[in-house]
Amino acid sequence: MAKTLSVGGEDGEEMGNKMEVEEENEKEEEEGEQEDEKKVEEAEAVHEEETRRKQKITIKLVYGEGSGRWDSSSSYNSLFCCCQADECLANLQAAKRYNRRHKVCERHAKAPVVLVSGDRQRFCQQCSKFHELALFDDNKRSCRERLASHNERRRKAQAQDANIQQHPQGDLN
Repeated sequence: MAKTLSVGGEDGEEMGNKMEVEEENEKEEEEGEQEDEKKVEEAEAVHEEETRRKQKITIKLVYGEGSGRWDSSSSYNSLFCCCQADECLANLQAAKRYNRRHKVCERHAKAPVVLVSGDRQRFCQQCSKFHELALFDDNKRSCRERLASHNERRRKAQAQDANIQQHPQGDLN
């Protein structure tokens, strides 16, 4: 047999209210803890993402066998500091910035004929690239296409200057 106690009167109501308030407080604390845990998890996720972004990216350059140009012991810097011309071993690390940027030594930049990948080519000063000899006129160091666009710009500028001299805008009769 179970005994039931009934508490009557104001004391019983007061005790019931205290229990409800305590239960509500406990629920609020649990919800607050859950929110704190979520915030911590979000902060950790953000931190992990930032860490991944800050990690250094390493790129490994691989060249096919038999190229003969670079061996596997070459360092990253020496790969990009050699002249593009075939069999040219000029070290461009001490060369001018222009020559390093375009990977061509001074001698081959000014040479009328250079072997690049087995083809006879010439370095174009306008394009800063090697082109086939057929794209050049005589011994010029700029290819026909770039010379044509350069001459067109020059002619436009001369025509505008001549037009301004013939009809000055400030001339009022």
